[in-house]
Amino acid sequence: MLNEFDQLSAGDLIMASAIMLESNFRRTVLLMCEHSDEGSMGFILNRPLEVKVREALSGFEDLDTVLHMGGPVQPDTVHYLHTRGDVVEGSHEVIPGVYWGGDKEQLSSLMESGMVDPSEIRFYLGYAGWSSGQLEEEFSEGSWYTTGASRDIVFGKDYERMWGRVVRSKGGDYCYAANSPEIPGMN
Repeated sequence: MLNEFDQLSAGDLIMASAIMLESNFRRTVLLMCEHSDEGSMGFILNRPLEVKVREALSGFEDLDTVLHMGGPVQPDTVHYLHTRGDVVEGSHEVIPGVYWGGDKEQLSSLMESGMVDPSEIRFYLGYAGWSSGQLEEEFSEGSWYTTGASRDIVFGKDYERMWGRVVRSKGGDYCYAANSPEIPGMN
């Protein structure tokens, strides 16, 4: 029988398991944007920051939406997921209708002109990354679950409930995990 890691691919979600206590990833949901024998990378979907995009990124001074913590790797870089691969050159489709990256100056112009709405894009500070074999080892330790991604989850705004909702959607014993206390041993 294949384990969840063997089935993982770019475009999937990984969720920290109920036993994951590492502060960067506890109760997180990530979209995997790259996954190969060389390593993996993705963005945490449910960690909004108290910083606005306009405060952190030049060219987007009018954008009053929140910046999200994408992960602990290179926290001085900004990345973005969006739904407008049809007009943003250089975008990479991660799942149908969800794109990663592309021409930042073009995106800024498209947003300024109103062709791209702020609800169609989400900005991330840093990313989550794993070297070859690292994520596989974490899966074997029981640190992660995986499931398919959807546009609704990627751009969902119920951040506090996202982890429980996505884990619960796997059914069976995952429902128990989704209802477990955040700190094991606490009721």
